[in-house]
Amino acid sequence: MDFAFDAKTEELRGRLLAFMDEIIHPAERVFDEQLASLENPWHWSAVPVLQELRAEARERGLWNLFLPGELGAGLTNLQYAPLAEISGRSPRIAPAALNCAAPDTGNMEVLAMFGTQEQKERWLHPLLAGEIRSSFAMTEPDVASSDATNISTRIERDGDSYVVNGRKWWITGAMNPDAKIFIVMGKTDPAADRHRQQSMILVPRDTPGVTIRRGMHVLGYHDHDHGGHAEIDFDNVRVPAENLIGAEGAGFAIAQARLGGGRIHHCMRSIGVAERAIELMCRRASERVAFGKPLAQQGVIRDWIAESRVRVEQLRLLVLKTAWLMDTVGNKSAHTEIQAIKIATPRTVEWILDKAIQVHGAGGLSQDFPLASAFAGIRTLRFADGPDEVHKNSLARNELKRQTGIA
Repeated sequence: MDFAFDAKTEELRGRLLAFMDEIIHPAERVFDEQLASLENPWHWSAVPVLQELRAEARERGLWNLFLPGELGAGLTNLQYAPLAEISGRSPRIAPAALNCAAPDTGNMEVLAMFGTQEQKERWLHPLLAGEIRSSFAMTEPDVASSDATNISTRIERDGDSYVVNGRKWWITGAMNPDAKIFIVMGKTDPAADRHRQQSMILVPRDTPGVTIRRGMHVLGYHDHDHGGHAEIDFDNVRVPAENLIGAEGAGFAIAQARLGGGRIHHCMRSIGVAERAIELMCRRASERVAFGKPLAQQGVIRDWIAESRVRVEQLRLLVLKTAWLMDTVGNKSAHTEIQAIKIATPRTVEWILDKAIQVHGAGGLSQDFPLASAFAGIRTLRFADGPDEVHKNSLARNELKRQTGIA
C-alpha cells in the first residue's frame, strides 16, 4: 500500500500551495473590503480582486481542477483530493478563484455527463470559462426534501415546451445576478414509480415567471461571498422542451450522480478548513498567556490540539480511500464510503472549529478570525446533500444486509 501522491499530484500541490501563500491569503482581507463596498453585496463574483485571482489561477494552470476528462484538468478523484483540501484553507475565495466552487462544479458535471451538445455549448462552456454562475434548485420549503422523491414542483409538457410551477429554497448562489442558469428538479409524472417521477430542466434566470423572493440567512450570516441561498418562485415558467436534461423520469438518477461527487468535494475542502483551524489554534495558544503561563502549556489546550490532529488524520485517510474507490470501482460501489465521509466530516471539523474558537476566546466569535463563519459553513454540511440521519439510516441498512442478509 502506497500512501504517496503521484508525480502529477505533487507538482500541482506545489503550484497550488505557492498560489495560496503568494496570492490567495494576502487577498482575503482585500476581498472582504471590496465585497462590503459593492452596491449589490450578493454580486460577489464581480469583486475586482476575485477577478484578478481567477486570471492568475488560469495563468498558473490551476483552473477547473475538479473536472475529469478533456473538459477539465483530467485528474482522478484521488489526484484532486489533496488539491481541494488546500483550497479549503481559504474556503471563501480559493475554490471560486480556481473555478472549483459549488454549486457550479456539480452543475458542470451534470451538463458534461448528461447534457446535449446544444446545452453544453450554451451553458457548460461559459461555466467552464468562468463567464457565468449557476444554481441547482432541488430543495423545497413545503416538503421534507431529505427524501428527494417528495419534491412537489411540477414540470409539465405543453407542446414544444415544459411549464414549471413550484417553490424552492436554500438555492445556493441564486442571489448572485451572475447565476444565469438554474437546473431545476421537479415531477414530470407523479403516477410513475417513485424514483422515476422526477426530471431536471434548465431554466434561464431571466425567464418570465422566475421570481427571487429573498436571501436566506445561515446562522445569522448573509453568506454574500457565495452568492447567497435564495427562495425562488416558479410561476408558469415556460422553457423549450430541449431544455430537459436527459430523459423524462431520469431526474432522481441524475441527482444521485451529481451528489456523489459533490459530497466528496465538500469533504475534501472541509479537511482544509480543519487544518487552518488547527494552525490558528496553535498560533493563538502560543501567543496568549493566562494564569501565568502560555495557553499552549495548559493541559486541556494540549489535549484539544492532540485530539484535533488525530481526528483530522483519520478523516483524511477515509476521504482518500473513498476517492480511490470512486476512481477504481465507481461511485455506486463506493456508496457506503461516500455516506461514511458525509457523516464523519462535518461532525469532525465542527468539533475542531469549536475548540479553535474556544482557544481564541471571544475573538473566535468575531469577524476578526475566520473561525465563526467557517463553523456556520461546516454546520450547514450536516444538511447539504442529505442530512446525517438519512445517510446513517441508509448505511446501517446496507450494513445489516451485508452482515445478516436482511435489511
